[in-house]
Amino acid sequence: MNQPTELTIAIDVYRQRRERVLAALQAAGGGVALVPTAPEAIRNRDADYPYRHDSYFYYLTGFTEPEALLVLDASAAAGEPRAILFCRAKNVERETWEGFRFGPDGARDAFGLDAAFPVDDIDSELPRILAGKPALHYALSTSAEFDGKVRGWLDTVRARERSGVMAPAASHDLTPLLDDMRLVKDAHEIAIMRAAAHISALAHRRAMAVCRPGIREYELEAELLYTFRKHGAQSPAYGSIVAAGANACVLHYPAGNAVAKDGDLILIDAACELDGYASDITRTFPASGRYTPAQRELYDIVLAAQQAAVDATRPGVTFDAPHQAAVRVLAQGLLDTGIVDRTKFSTVDDVIAERAYARFYMHRTGHWLGMDVHDVGDYRERGVPVDADGVPPWRTLKPSMALTIEPGLYIRAADDVPERYWDIGIRIEDDAVVTPDGCELLTREVPVDADEIEALMRDAKAAAGS
Repeated sequence: MNQPTELTIAIDVYRQRRERVLAALQAAGGGVALVPTAPEAIRNRDADYPYRHDSYFYYLTGFTEPEALLVLDASAAAGEPRAILFCRAKNVERETWEGFRFGPDGARDAFGLDAAFPVDDIDSELPRILAGKPALHYALSTSAEFDGKVRGWLDTVRARERSGVMAPAASHDLTPLLDDMRLVKDAHEIAIMRAAAHISALAHRRAMAVCRPGIREYELEAELLYTFRKHGAQSPAYGSIVAAGANACVLHYPAGNAVAKDGDLILIDAACELDGYASDITRTFPASGRYTPAQRELYDIVLAAQQAAVDATRPGVTFDAPHQAAVRVLAQGLLDTGIVDRTKFSTVDDVIAERAYARFYMHRTGHWLGMDVHDVGDYRERGVPVDADGVPPWRTLKPSMALTIEPGLYIRAADDVPERYWDIGIRIEDDAVVTPDGCELLTREVPVDADEIEALMRDAKAAAGS
């Protein structure tokens, strides 16, 4: 394991986040919060999957090694440590095989913690920390293994009750507090997300530039992965979708070995993860470098829908507002093209009311984005009055929230659909950060306008001499 980059280690950023959690726990009556990192996972036999830390843990520590636990003690007495890390001890032999380890002392100093202990001491140290504390806070019931460890630590404390030691009397879910914190990005996060978006945009431009009829989906995926790593991203943010022709109508189609044919569209939904933060881009472009009239017609509808959603993304509106703006444009386009039967639906309001568009647009227009590509955070408000159906209102957008904007149309071959539109799948996706008066799109270094995409591909062919 390599040592983290300087960008990863922003001591003040992580310390301030921990202080916010501690202050919130103190306001709620105190107690101890436990935030474990992710376990290592075996791929097969004695080979592990590439390790990826837990996002909550990383958000509060910046620490990327496995076998670690953060303890935040909001009831610590004056002078006692409040931010405590358990991590792997220094071990020269293991470091020869696996790479650098900070060790407790190194991690304490590098990441601004109050104290650190070897993880092998956790079963003796943690019951001591929990003893006499009023409450325990952690991600309840998300890991059966960790729940079992917590029960063991609490049982150890309870075994001392006759000597006057009391175990925490209550357990609370820590994730709503952390989710709300993570939902609004700070400047440090936005800077990394902007850098991740830049790398992902370079990858999409490269894929467009090398694409030609006869190329296979996995070849385009290889160009994406190469660009991610070449420019410093640690990994893809999710499994890359590279879909040629009719495969683009499969929403989560993994890059396969299908050959892109002349006349096919290529839908690529792929992006990198950089220093713990995801980007998320989708572009749809012609394998030959030029859209057919039917493809261009549908593409322009989807692009107009995306622009309507972008225009609707601003502080004070609900999370649902961009989706509804996109749906109206898509529904009108489906009506105008005759893909939705005009003898059954005479107006766009009819199409929307009957959800006739949902056959061709079956997902929502966006999701939260951050450390996870589908990032944490409620989409509806908590603790507010519900409507007549018992449903709370959609969450209101605020500055520095990050979300995707990704409308699409997926027209499978069917007898009741004009044949010129058969097997056309189009999605256009960008990453947006809400600003005080609108939103900033982080991913527009790769074009979305059809003419600009065609020009990029034409120039790339000319430069290659083909």
